[in-house]
Amino acid sequence: MKPEHKSVSTHKILFQKLAEVGTVKKIAKGTEILREGQFVKLIPFVQEGLIKVFTRYEDRELLLYYIQPNQSCIMSFSASINNEPSQVFAVTEEDTKVLLLPVRELHTLTSAHPDINRFFFQQYQGRYAELLDTIHHVLFDKVHIRLYQHLKEKTVLKKENPLQMSHQQIADELGTVREVISRVLKKLEGEGLVKQLGNKIKVYK
Repeated sequence: MKPEHKSVSTHKILFQKLAEVGTVKKIAKGTEILREGQFVKLIPFVQEGLIKVFTRYEDRELLLYYIQPNQSCIMSFSASINNEPSQVFAVTEEDTKVLLLPVRELHTLTSAHPDINRFFFQQYQGRYAELLDTIHHVLFDKVHIRLYQHLKEKTVLKKENPLQMSHQQIADELGTVREVISRVLKKLEGEGLVKQLGNKIKVYK
């Protein structure tokens, strides 16, 4: 069996175990499913769709990572384990199908099924690497490089190109302001890396 097939099979078995105590729900695009300061009662496991996780400081926001199918939110897991309020907020990027696991069931499940602990440990490793990558880009990359890389990543995650995104939405995800994004997009367009088509952005790779 190929490694990726084994991984898919493992995730399928894991979701089957979680489904015994969880609830499957379809959530519309643009729905805030977790707020900063909120105590976590349900941990989401994405089956279909995409969720983006942000942090906020004063009037600025910054995209931390995406939760894709067969993934969960390690920040929600950490907050629930420590009984602490969430330090992030999460919004559905598109119509999303999630398995919601009640936190009260978590301790029993992780004790009875070591593979659930392994799943969250693997998630933690992946998120840690992503957060380090985000910090690196914020500290060392110029805005036009961050923006172009971000748009390329979005075309892969959303499986669409051109992308339907406003300048304000991009600014929120990159932790900057709309005026900066508008200026940098114009620069990227002049370099032939993107093309603005009304409210859509075509990305050239």
